[in-house]
Amino acid sequence: MTITVSTKVNDTEDNVEVKPEIVSDLWVKASWDEFLALSEEPNLDKARFYYDQNLMRIEMSPVGPIHAHENSIVSNVIRLFATLANITIYEYTNCSFRKKNSAEFQPDIVFYLGNGLKIPPRNNYPVDLNEFDLPTLVVEISATTIQDDLSYKRLLYERLEVREYWAVNANTSEVFAFAIADGRSGRITQSQVLEGLEISIVEAALKRSQEDEDDGAIARWLLQTFAKS
Repeated sequence: MTITVSTKVNDTEDNVEVKPEIVSDLWVKASWDEFLALSEEPNLDKARFYYDQNLMRIEMSPVGPIHAHENSIVSNVIRLFATLANITIYEYTNCSFRKKNSAEFQPDIVFYLGNGLKIPPRNNYPVDLNEFDLPTLVVEISATTIQDDLSYKRLLYERLEVREYWAVNANTSEVFAFAIADGRSGRITQSQVLEGLEISIVEAALKRSQEDEDDGAIARWLLQTFAKS
């Protein structure tokens, strides 16, 4: 998909309006200033923006019911587990996080877990990562971009040193969970930031959702499962 935006170019005689085309859903070269200008375009207000070391990605794909519901299920698993374990938790959905001149990301959901973290203020601006802490856990959910979630985005979160990253394949209910330290990531089968939470439980909840169990039934199953652990 290509995105057309209008910009003004100062000509010696007149202001000339040009409409450059930008390819969406791909990583393309761009300066930080070019990226910022696009992120402020009114006709891109529903797009999701990523930036990493002179590469940007603008996602315009619509979110369908599979993606939206998987998002809800993963969120419920994490919140229920944290609540029962008395872990302080703050959740943010589709929030933009920005490190000036270097990086920006807008994942499906993120979580701040534990005490003593400098969490974002209540405003409508991208979170300034030079002032506030990184999220503890970042979750990307996709029915179409899972390969990008496992490659470029994973490298982005490695470089920023987010403590834990999950990439969820909405089509198969598979959860690729990674612990990140020292700029590297390794796949894990149990969360390190939600100690005791097996990734297989998250996958089982997603599969129950695909089998048309309603959210209440899945929540009751989760409560019973967590009570046994």
